[in-house]
Amino acid sequence: MNKIGFIGGGKMACAIIRGIINSNWCRKEEIIVSDRNEETLNNLKKNFDINITTDNKQIVQNAKIILLAVKPFVLRDVLEEIKPYITDNHVVLSIAAGISINTIENVLGKIPVIRIMPNTPALVNEGMSAVCKGTYAGGKDVLAAKSIFSSIGKVITSEEKYIDIITAISGSGPAFYYYIIDEIAKAGEKLGLDYQTCLKLSAQTAFGSAKMIMESGIAPEQLIINVTTPGGCTAVGNEVLQEKNISDILFETIDKTAKKAFELGKK
Repeated sequence: MNKIGFIGGGKMACAIIRGIINSNWCRKEEIIVSDRNEETLNNLKKNFDINITTDNKQIVQNAKIILLAVKPFVLRDVLEEIKPYITDNHVVLSIAAGISINTIENVLGKIPVIRIMPNTPALVNEGMSAVCKGTYAGGKDVLAAKSIFSSIGKVITSEEKYIDIITAISGSGPAFYYYIIDEIAKAGEKLGLDYQTCLKLSAQTAFGSAKMIMESGIAPEQLIINVTTPGGCTAVGNEVLQEKNISDILFETIDKTAKKAFELGKK
């Protein structure tokens, strides 16, 4: 019996597999993955030496924890396919965006289901994942999910009703940070410094600043004060951000993204 089975072998599944192997969450031989694309499966076999199959039924029959890592538009078909083989001894984890726990439970029945919203920095082991417990999932199921996703970054637990906000902040958030990092780099380039140097300066500064927030325990407002000398360079930059209403722009960005996530989740 495998410890965990993946239905879908794409980039996020690959990141999770790498994370759980590197963290010794389980052994390679305890992992099985199914995918329709044989090239994808062959690459997974080559890179990780794990068990592979093109048959989703084998995943359910050979693993207790089932991680659904397929595109949202095919998830319902996958659920119908595996339904006859699912028992209440299984734990179903889903990373399919926009597909609610209720939708999965309605197909599979009274089965432990946990929905997770990871993000793409998981590909470099710096992911942010939110774990949401289903109706029939227990504390041990949540701990298992947290343990798995801790192998690719940070994890929080949340009620599913907040999933659209989480999607906007951490699911879509990387794109917004990429944009800001890139624009700061381009500003430096316009002032005369080469772009690649500016990009390195901007990206590492963003990374270090984020690490300060995560590890120092100091509130962002205080960190801003710590960097800012009254009447100095940083103070002038802060004034521009305030005058241009950067707070309103960022609120609108997150607000509209969250509303779009809500709309997609209802389809």
